[in-house]
Amino acid sequence: MTDQTNGGSEKTAPGPEEYLEALYAEDEALGLVKEAIRANNMPDISVAPGYGRLLTMLVGLTGAKRVLEIGALGGYSAICLARGLGDGGQVLSLEVNAAFAETARQNVTKAGFGDKIGYRVADAVESLAALKEEGAKFDFFFIDADKVNYPVYLEHAIELANPGAIIIGDNILMRGRTIDAAVTKKSVEAMREFNRRFASDPRLESTMLPAYDGLAVARVK
Repeated sequence: MTDQTNGGSEKTAPGPEEYLEALYAEDEALGLVKEAIRANNMPDISVAPGYGRLLTMLVGLTGAKRVLEIGALGGYSAICLARGLGDGGQVLSLEVNAAFAETARQNVTKAGFGDKIGYRVADAVESLAALKEEGAKFDFFFIDADKVNYPVYLEHAIELANPGAIIIGDNILMRGRTIDAAVTKKSVEAMREFNRRFASDPRLESTMLPAYDGLAVARVK
């Protein structure tokens, strides 16, 4: 779309996400996290700002006390989750990469949430199995890790969930690859399976949002 009202010159209109993000003031704490991610040569794949705000809102609205994050990266989403917690609430973040977990620890501490966010550094599937053995239960889950294991993460989340718990999965569109039938990579096929299960599992009440890179949101019945 172009605008030719200014002396005949063409100007490209912003996309809907760009337009909406411009309505919000810059988030200093999250901006510092993004800077740290770039400085440490980590992938710049944190949750989209709009969905970060949604995580904060949903944690607060549901009154979640125990939050499980699968995939820490640099701590961006953990801060969003922790912002919604009430007194006594905790986020446990699972991360396989020790360097990423350490960067995340530093970032969440600088943001003032070091006492609310803890980390387990190990393969997430192994950590989830250990949590099940420990009898752990959670009120809120955020899945944003390796895509190949998304169906496995979903099943573990359901098993670890308190009744009424919220499960959220990010990047369900995988930059359009999920909806492109010509793409048959293992990670894409796994995401398609995750999406199918998310939509049809009788234990879940769910919906999916197509903005940014897609977000799956469910309540455990």
